[in-house]
Amino acid sequence: MTAHSHDHHGHAHGHGHAGHHDEFATAFALGTALNVGFVAVEAAFGVVGNSMALLADAGHNLSDVLALLVAWGATTLARRRPSARFTYGLRGTTILAALFNALVLLVVIGGIAWEAIRRLGAPEPVAGRTVIVVAAIGIAINGLTALLFAAGRKGDINIRGAFLHMVADAAVSAGVVAAGLAILFTGRLWLDPAVSLVIAAVIVYGTWSLLRESINMSLDAVPAGIEPDDVQDFLAGLPGVVRIHDLHIWPMSTTEVALTCHLFMPGGHPGDDFTHRAALDLHDRFGIGHATLQIEISEDYACTLSEHAV
Repeated sequence: MTAHSHDHHGHAHGHGHAGHHDEFATAFALGTALNVGFVAVEAAFGVVGNSMALLADAGHNLSDVLALLVAWGATTLARRRPSARFTYGLRGTTILAALFNALVLLVVIGGIAWEAIRRLGAPEPVAGRTVIVVAAIGIAINGLTALLFAAGRKGDINIRGAFLHMVADAAVSAGVVAAGLAILFTGRLWLDPAVSLVIAAVIVYGTWSLLRESINMSLDAVPAGIEPDDVQDFLAGLPGVVRIHDLHIWPMSTTEVALTCHLFMPGGHPGDDFTHRAALDLHDRFGIGHATLQIEISEDYACTLSEHAV
């Protein structure tokens, strides 16, 4: 990602460019195909084996397929060029995708938990060996899918989300295997719906943070990895800056951050080098790739947004 600054009538703009999504197109396609095939197999054996745990895991994996498709579509839309109407392009679709996926997951889990609670009161026979074999395949499928996204998990929150989702699924499948083994050795049928409830709790725990973060992003909150006070101190400490005001930091997408701020510099306009370096430093220190800095040099024309304006 690079940053550029352009000075126009006291404004400096730093632009960030996300250009690595294409390399994960194959990962999205292969990961989706693997999970679609596994969901079909797992659901079929869940019905045949009368296993709520398998059906629960199949429901979760189906929601993962949807999550992959939505995330894939959002990253594709995010590369669309800006237009007169959508001046930032469609980068924000990645935030909407995260919010949508969180809500869908909660609905799916609600249905799974409802059926599991019903079965706790009236346990039904379960084909333990079938549960073990199918869930073991799930560990392999989800583990392989996670590896497809492992390389990009540090640089893109969407890719990291897909990676962690698949790792969690592999762990959930391991839990289903444990339930199948326990049923085989103990004959306690209530373990199947009990494991389903544990699966539901694990997914809700992971989904809650996704929901909270996606809502915050939708409301233009400062991204979690950035401390507003640190940014404010950095800008206020720039040479020639007497004070700053109207500082705003918000996510343009799940990977790109924008900033606007007014700098009062009575000593005169600092020139293009100052704004260019400020934009680069904001990118390098805080990951803010699209910065707009407005320079104000006279109290006589104080910005109406400033608390010092009359």
